[in-house]
Amino acid sequence: MVSTCEAGGTVDEGAAMATMKPPSPPDAWDRESQTGPSLHERSASGSSEPKDARILLVEDSWHVGNAIKRLLRALGADVAGPAATIADAERLVAERTPDVAIVDINLRDGERSDTLIDRLQQQQIPVVVITGYTAVSLLPGKVEAILQKPVSVEKFLAVLSPIVARQKNK
Repeated sequence: MVSTCEAGGTVDEGAAMATMKPPSPPDAWDRESQTGPSLHERSASGSSEPKDARILLVEDSWHVGNAIKRLLRALGADVAGPAATIADAERLVAERTPDVAIVDINLRDGERSDTLIDRLQQQQIPVVVITGYTAVSLLPGKVEAILQKPVSVEKFLAVLSPIVARQKNK
């Protein structure tokens, strides 16, 4: 089992799965993104951001997906998605290989993204999972990080930025 990963922390492996928490309200990302320094202030700080990164976004919640997309585009990323199904995500990957994928575990109509994550890993595309559940059953090493919704912009960028920087340096 893999549990929620804190920025800068490690992925925890355990024998038993914790009780799942229902997904957060759809506008939780919007509330989180309105706190802390503005996008301009973060850009001026010199922090590594996903500028020019190709990012695949797989999220079935329209509100959450569009909030993430707006944030990433404001930071200069090229965002494909949000895709609400595995088929939509695979079509986007076939059109243009992303540098990194941001993936929700539970997608539209009860579809789970495990097979998509496996395919992305086979293509050496790093995956960051964002989920509304406290624990997610994935094999160790499948994803770069697991973030629990709602996640702050600062925490999200603290996890995403080093992955993007590593991919650009390949």
